[in-house]
Amino acid sequence: MTQRAPNRLIYEQSPYLLQHAHNPVDWYPWGEEAFNKAKADDKPIFLSIGYSTCHWCHVMARESFADEEIAGLLNERFISIKVDREERPDIDAIYMQACQAIAGQGGWPLSVFLTPDKKPFYAGTYFPPEGRYGRPGFRELVVLLSDQYKAEPEKIDRVAQKVAAVLQPRAKTPGELEEADTHSCFHQLQKAFDEKYGGFGSAPKFPTPHNLMFLLRYHRWSKNPAALEMVAASLDAMANGGIYDHLGYGFCRYSTDRQWLIPHFEKMLYDNALLAIAYTEGWQVTGQQRYMTVAREILDYCDRALTGPEGSFLSAEDADSEGVEGKFYAWEQEEVMAVLGQEQGILFCEAYNITEKGNFEGKNIPNLIDTDLTQVANFHNVEPDLFKSIMESCRHKLFIHREERVHPHKDDKVLTSWNALMIAALALAARAFGEDKFLQRAKEAYEFIEDNLTESGRLLARWRQGEARYKAYIDDYAYLLWACNELYAASLDITWLTKAKELASQMQGLFWDEENGGFYFYGHDGEELISRPKEIYDGALPSGNSVAARELIRLARLTGDPEQQALAEGIFTAFAGQVKHHPAGHGFLLQALLQALVPGKEAVVVGDLRQPETRQLLSQVQRSFLPEVSLLAAAQPQELDQVAPFAAGIKPSPETRVYLCQNYACGLPETDIAKVLTQLLL
Repeated sequence: MTQRAPNRLIYEQSPYLLQHAHNPVDWYPWGEEAFNKAKADDKPIFLSIGYSTCHWCHVMARESFADEEIAGLLNERFISIKVDREERPDIDAIYMQACQAIAGQGGWPLSVFLTPDKKPFYAGTYFPPEGRYGRPGFRELVVLLSDQYKAEPEKIDRVAQKVAAVLQPRAKTPGELEEADTHSCFHQLQKAFDEKYGGFGSAPKFPTPHNLMFLLRYHRWSKNPAALEMVAASLDAMANGGIYDHLGYGFCRYSTDRQWLIPHFEKMLYDNALLAIAYTEGWQVTGQQRYMTVAREILDYCDRALTGPEGSFLSAEDADSEGVEGKFYAWEQEEVMAVLGQEQGILFCEAYNITEKGNFEGKNIPNLIDTDLTQVANFHNVEPDLFKSIMESCRHKLFIHREERVHPHKDDKVLTSWNALMIAALALAARAFGEDKFLQRAKEAYEFIEDNLTESGRLLARWRQGEARYKAYIDDYAYLLWACNELYAASLDITWLTKAKELASQMQGLFWDEENGGFYFYGHDGEELISRPKEIYDGALPSGNSVAARELIRLARLTGDPEQQALAEGIFTAFAGQVKHHPAGHGFLLQALLQALVPGKEAVVVGDLRQPETRQLLSQVQRSFLPEVSLLAAAQPQELDQVAPFAAGIKPSPETRVYLCQNYACGLPETDIAKVLTQLLL
């Protein structure tokens, strides 16, 4: 069959937009051409927002956007615009808020109907072509809304004005976050905790690694054992579940069921970066070898499957292959037995819940949810070490066999924000596990951003096939600040603190709200949209404001800059009302609050850093979970003058000296390294 002539999206770089370039819908990319056409023709706008690895986006595309009749109705009655939410999270944030105001919920694909001046008057998510699942049919909706737009323009305008007013940021009454809010967050998470299967809430169940990171810090500060128990149970359950790819590693986006068995199969870079951090920190706190193993496997997956040009990381892998969700990952028992042979096949099927009946639409998703591996080994009279070796061999054989299948689509754009999260994860793993290869990989990805996603000193948000585009958002800056802080913590190279200070300064200049506090989502030099949102909710990704608050506090303690501390406190004040209303929805910001509440320990180490005793001090602190400790190290104290002026009074010394500092004032030098280490590890 001859492929249809492409529409305007064929000239775009977004993989998501290119997926729709041969639709019969006369799509426009977001831009003045579309809005001018809508005004000239007096037509409403249909705005469709999604991303290239979104399963329900694919479904709506197949059912409606590829349908000639529906496309004809859209082309006749609307100006249709496609937006990739991962390229334009600013547009997505505004119209997702509109959808939640209109429909009471949100998600993707996001379907919004606008007036020509960009104001929404109706919104929803996925619409089937004909009415079902309690949803109106898209075909009838297109006709109904366009008829209303023509027949009742005043009513449409009233609704649009009302929704647009809701979208405008309002000055909040300043408040104060306090210790009690961290306790409230803990208790809300405890109430939502699934004691049987780990995680929080019921189906669908998301990993929310930043909530686990909050609980680890809350446990360190409060010594409440329940906080650590929730983390350990969740890390164990997720690693056992089908949400984890036991053959090729990496986590899928979420589980469709309570017990983590059936994933929504897409794999996102950001999920895996944040989960690698959660498992690494879990290992730091508990010493559980499995958490280190899972963290390494996640990083191995990202390096193998999501590495892009020049050390960058690609965005995601799809849930679908050959048009079927999960087809790449699911197994029939007969196929497993054919690959492994009778003896090993029986062991693997018993261990990983592979049955003739199947656990997913007649097929099987390997998992360890109800498996006691020791019990399986004992039942078959196999020594534990040998059994472990056999399972590793089986997984590898099945992985090699699976590689011959048709792979899911890969979204090959490079996003600054998600790469920054991956850099932070790699740098943390480098210092926690003492492995330089992770640090080198993190530096490569950072260099890619510097070389390819920076224009005249201004960060850009997206790169693909040589084209960098879109001025970076607050998330890009805040996450990259996190990456710089982690790169410094892993390398103790002052260069990273210099970069962090530059980023923090630029972030303040571009995004800070001088009147009400907090960071706007897009910079003052960005495209002016119908509103300029400020986000604080920590959803699948922590908000840029939350990450900025924590990282500014870390940077303030390392550099002695009270202005950075004041900015973080300004974020707490600006959003206190929202956070108090639902603390558990702001787990990352409350990590930042803990960082501010817990007295910091700054250790300045000067002298010969190569001495065995000094190296032991540095590596022990780097390896340990000590969020309240800031470590500065230099052979000569003058190396610190530019980045940490509070250390300027330190004199050179032939022997290693450690200065313990608090509130930007340093105590007397200590030469007993073992004593210092004990004080820092308390």
